[in-house]
Amino acid sequence: MRILIIGVGTRGDVAPYTGLGVRLREAGHEVAIAAHEPYAALVTDAGLDHLPLPGDPLPALTGRLSVRISAFKEYSEQLMEGMAAIAEQKADLLLLGLAGASGYHVAEAMGVPSMGVHLQPVDPTGDFPPVMSLFHRSLGRWGNRKAARLAFESPAAGPLLAGLSTKMRARLGLPPMTPRALYRHRESTRWPVFHGVSPVVLPRPSDWRPGLEITGYWWPLRPRGWQPDPVLCDFLTSGPAPVFVGFGSLAGPRAEQYTELAVHALRRAGLRGVLQTGLRGRLSDDVLAVGDVPHDWLFPRMAAVAHHCGGGTTGGGVRAGVPAVAVPVMNDQPFWASRLVALGVAPAAIPFRRLTPARLAAALTTAVTDPAYRQRAQALSVQVMVEDGAAPVVEAVNQLQAARGPGRRPR
Repeated sequence: MRILIIGVGTRGDVAPYTGLGVRLREAGHEVAIAAHEPYAALVTDAGLDHLPLPGDPLPALTGRLSVRISAFKEYSEQLMEGMAAIAEQKADLLLLGLAGASGYHVAEAMGVPSMGVHLQPVDPTGDFPPVMSLFHRSLGRWGNRKAARLAFESPAAGPLLAGLSTKMRARLGLPPMTPRALYRHRESTRWPVFHGVSPVVLPRPSDWRPGLEITGYWWPLRPRGWQPDPVLCDFLTSGPAPVFVGFGSLAGPRAEQYTELAVHALRRAGLRGVLQTGLRGRLSDDVLAVGDVPHDWLFPRMAAVAHHCGGGTTGGGVRAGVPAVAVPVMNDQPFWASRLVALGVAPAAIPFRRLTPARLAAALTTAVTDPAYRQRAQALSVQVMVEDGAAPVVEAVNQLQAARGPGRRPR
């Protein structure tokens, strides 16, 4: 089959799909990933075809609120045109990430089936409140489910997004459909959604309908031909295992500020550190700032990892079997932070807005010196590493291909 994965978002929203895409290619399918240009190399380095999407969501996630709102409006218009252009491509199946939800309309316009390949659990459940909301306290089982359904069904819960959906359908020549009608159609057809996270990290909610599955992580591939920087190798062998401190894609615009905070925290804790905060180079005898380094190589060499709790980084830390320090910023990050704490591999999370050198130093010291955190992290890693998160997706795609029969192509 010709499969197109819609990887809308920043680096962490694209990288897991490279691992999934390679597994689908190994099963005999043609695979392309639609992603923004700054993340094209992630796709091509995996040997997959890249379809460019215009714009970059990062400016809409950083800076002052007024700037973010303006940037999001501009970005959403660019994205709508890019998604509409995808409808002109040839494909037999669309796999849609959460951020690429408008791909549901694109698949309808193309006349091809689609499946969800989500990195966050957003479908209604009583087990936890909506993952992508601004508030992360439980509302009780009924309240949690109701709030999540409103996020799907009500234009009032997201008028801008609902407006984009209306524009997208008009742009594609499709009849109007309200958010509620779209959600009910998705539920009545039991639209399949696979979640690229370990069921050990996130047990499948018992009140989820059939078709919503948690499969295991889809591990990103290392860049083709990647080798570690000798400077980094020398640093790692020149003393005790350091700790990692990084804040993901959000670090870039305030690299100096975040680096200074991290350096002060490491000095207070008396720890060596590898920083991924936007700067590069040797900052002191005990602190090295690095650029992109594959987490599957770096994290196992750390004494602990302090990070923003993006889904991919959370998975990388779990895979490495090292303690975590959770510093969530926004969106789904507080949820993943709460999972790390509940699993006993991280001390109490520090919301980013409350982060200080003293708090970060105290949390790092606890994670490194209390052996229970490392013991639980290692036990969790053993469970996660035996999972094959891509296999259920590959099986579903193969079954769909068999049901469609040979030679069938989209109109």
